[in-house]
Amino acid sequence: MNIFVGVIVGLFVLMLLVILHELGHFIAARRNGVRVLEFGIGFPPRAIAWQKDPKTGKWKRLPRSEWEKNDITKPVHDSEEATKKSGLILSLNWLPIGGFCQMDGESASDTRKNTFGAASFWAKTKILFAGVAMNWLAAFLILTVLAWTGMPNFIDNQFTVAQDTRVEYVPVKIATVVEGSPAELAGILPGDYVVSINDTEVKRGNEIINYNSDHAGEEVKYKIYRKGEEGCNCDKNLDVTVKLNQKDSSYLLGVTMENSESKSYSTWSAPIVGAGITLQVTGETFKGIGELLWNFTSGLGRMLSFDDGVRESGQAAISSVGDSVSGPVGIIGVLFPAFTSAGPANLAFLAAIISISLACMNVLPIPALDGGRWLLIAIYKLRRKKLTKEVEERIVARAFMVLLALMIIVTILDITRFF
Repeated sequence: MNIFVGVIVGLFVLMLLVILHELGHFIAARRNGVRVLEFGIGFPPRAIAWQKDPKTGKWKRLPRSEWEKNDITKPVHDSEEATKKSGLILSLNWLPIGGFCQMDGESASDTRKNTFGAASFWAKTKILFAGVAMNWLAAFLILTVLAWTGMPNFIDNQFTVAQDTRVEYVPVKIATVVEGSPAELAGILPGDYVVSINDTEVKRGNEIINYNSDHAGEEVKYKIYRKGEEGCNCDKNLDVTVKLNQKDSSYLLGVTMENSESKSYSTWSAPIVGAGITLQVTGETFKGIGELLWNFTSGLGRMLSFDDGVRESGQAAISSVGDSVSGPVGIIGVLFPAFTSAGPANLAFLAAIISISLACMNVLPIPALDGGRWLLIAIYKLRRKKLTKEVEERIVARAFMVLLALMIIVTILDITRFF
């Protein structure tokens, strides 16, 4: 049931973030005089649609019999005539995979009035990047609210304003103990809380993992807090000595831990913290994308070597790319169920991270994405050459096919991780 709820929540959040992205394009297009044919929530087939009368400004439900006449995939050859006959369409569609903003004349070569192609270069820039700006803004607002109400600390050296930060730590709780493990032999039980290791206070679960890794094969002293039965005033603080397994073992301690976290609270600095973490995550995202590209390209280069050792290192680099990439299946099927069960603050934090990721991905100079379309238009403007519709469609289509192939590969990798 938790997985089902998490998947539903994940679909809703991802759809909302994509709609916000498209809303950015919509607002920028309207403000810069570009006519929007349709703004859709979800993808066709249509479920229901409304149309604005360009003369009266009133909205009316669009009958199903009129849908074919208002098909946005059919080119509009006369903007003035089209304006007289039809107005903006708002639609709800059956496929819950985001949304779209269909502008009139999206080809950069279109010269008709009120089309995207006829807009100035600066107007095109604002329209293309308004979507990513909306995603960054959404992340900033979410993180600002979290900074005020309780910000989960998931990032190493997470940005804070020290003068206005109060941190609350949640003890690390043991979820399960492996039979015959060092933890069981030492008397650690599920439900115990780890207070300290060798008199070093424990605040986060990864501190236990890192400490054990640094002291593999050694004896370490755990201070454990154990709750008594309900109604019994018999809580205990215990000191247990654990002989950790060697580093080459499948586990060192033999426990799993529940999601434990610390939360930071801010007051006047909440907007600063929201902006700081947004910038921090943006930087880490671009850094991660750079590392993935480097591992992939360098791995391919090393796989062409005649040296067996070099080829093996290249294969390892490419494998690391697959292990570190997650697509929609992994995000919706794994991340969202885990974060949904961990509480609304964790879910909101994940939504902010994904919103930033959407912004960063769309900035990349790939022709099928916003940043790539802008770069293509900019290159032809600098060359003072006309970007024809045929050339633009050919470049974008090929880039889209590459992206689609990568998405299929990532999806397959996501599915294989379930089995």
